[in-house]
Amino acid sequence: QVRLVESGGGLVQAGGSLRLSCLISGITRAINGMGWGRQAPGKQRELIAGIAEGGNTTYVDSVKGRFTISRDNAKSTLYLQMKDLKPEDTGVYYCNVEDVETDRHGNWYSHHWGQGTRVNVSS
Repeated sequence: QVRLVESGGGLVQAGGSLRLSCLISGITRAINGMGWGRQAPGKQRELIAGIAEGGNTTYVDSVKGRFTISRDNAKSTLYLQMKDLKPEDTGVYYCNVEDVETDRHGNWYSHHWGQGTRVNVSS
């Protein structure tokens, strides 16, 4: 059973930093990519940072230059380093893993999400 456990959230003042961690277990299929999603109050969840299996990273414009996604395969952990936090970064942050299974019919992708960790940025 796939399990993603986020940690590291909390209350921080604007301009501060936090590092989120996601411990990943139970993955049996090939990983296609990993990422972090964010759900701000009253809004839909959106993917804000991703890292492909080959190591390429992508970010939404609102976090570029402030957030860094990374992974430690030996520790089965995904990270999100956040700096220069702003009140609009407030929300629940979710870890995401996309795995893939290939058979004679093609590729079958699945998305897995953690339970989330809450980040509150005060002004």
